[in-house]
Amino acid sequence: MIKIICVGKIKEKYFQEAIKEYEKRLKKYININIVELPDYNFDTAKTILEEGKSILSKITSKDYVVALDINGKKFDSLNFSKFVDINLPNNLTFIIGGSYGLSKEVLKRANSLISFSDLTFPHQLFRVILLEQIYRAFKIIKNESYHK
Repeated sequence: MIKIICVGKIKEKYFQEAIKEYEKRLKKYININIVELPDYNFDTAKTILEEGKSILSKITSKDYVVALDINGKKFDSLNFSKFVDINLPNNLTFIIGGSYGLSKEVLKRANSLISFSDLTFPHQLFRVILLEQIYRAFKIIKNESYHK
């Protein structure tokens, strides 16, 4: 199973539909557990702190935690698929933080930091991007056509 811990709800119907589509496609390969946490609206420091506590409460000691962070390592799709394949047995858990980013405590707990781009994406769109890349990774792992 892959767990995705995200701060914030998906509001736009088109993002909800895209997420459902990738969850449906991924069922062939693996179960995906998406844990949605509330986003907070305090000052920046308190928001990061409270969201961090909320995220950490959903992580177990067995989870291999991947924090999605702009300062993380960048992969192409082939190497990301290798990363996923190697770490699947380790309770692979991806963290998508809130709009202010991840707390130092969450980053410290992470086993890996990954960046998908130097660009900034809306959090709702990024959930779709992550699911698509996980789907692409499984297509590559299984040597099935999809990835070009």
